[in-house]
Amino acid sequence: MDLELEGNVALVTASSSGIGKGAATALARDGCNVVINGRDEAKLEAAAEEIRATTDAEVVALAGDLAEEGVPQALVEETVDRFGRLDHLVTNAGGPPHGWFRDTDDEDWYHAFDLLVMSTVRLVRAADDHLRADGGGSIVNVTSITVKEALDSLVLSNAVRMAVVGLEKTLSKEFAPDVRVNAVLPGTIETERVTEAIEHGIAEGTFESYEEGVAERVEETPLNRMGDPIELGELVAYLSSPRASYVNGASVVVDGGASASNL
Repeated sequence: MDLELEGNVALVTASSSGIGKGAATALARDGCNVVINGRDEAKLEAAAEEIRATTDAEVVALAGDLAEEGVPQALVEETVDRFGRLDHLVTNAGGPPHGWFRDTDDEDWYHAFDLLVMSTVRLVRAADDHLRADGGGSIVNVTSITVKEALDSLVLSNAVRMAVVGLEKTLSKEFAPDVRVNAVLPGTIETERVTEAIEHGIAEGTFESYEEGVAERVEETPLNRMGDPIELGELVAYLSSPRASYVNGASVVVDGGASASNL
């Protein structure tokens, strides 16, 4: 399917690996020039080279920590300086640390809010006028299945990510019809964070092998596997495209059917 994205420009944050990289790769495959972002410059440039090698897209790598106040605006400004336009914004951020409520302090909460919520607010604020130009654009907010179902030992994600979905729904009304705003809610996707957690379990003796760790992760997933970042990325590309022109204000779960929520 031609997603009609040829020549468009997309900014995808936290995209040096995992879900963000999957989204940037999918958008590049479908004709977008992409700007990717991450904190580790070497890792970021390696991701850019990989996307360049497998697509015809122009890929720009911009390092920066999204939790820092000036970084989101700088990413948008540099994207527009480089390409003269911005058509699609994909907001993504690394997850806050695991932990129970009694393990957290005020600093943990403020950092999680800056990382997940304020980074999105600042990116959207900076991108607003650019997304409205040339007939309008799109925003896709990458959040988590935790906005549907609270998961054990993820109190920061469970609580703070809800604000991103509230913002997404609000913006879908306020920014329409020029800019469509949607969210994707990934479940267990095979990212570095998940892989490292399983390997940590092996080191602690919780699992005897990586396969055993995966089996426990997907025990309640009807599809009996973890998702691939590119599978979620392809959904992001579709939601960004004119093919999804009547999809607005939606929060789409991508979890292989694992969640028990009806809505």
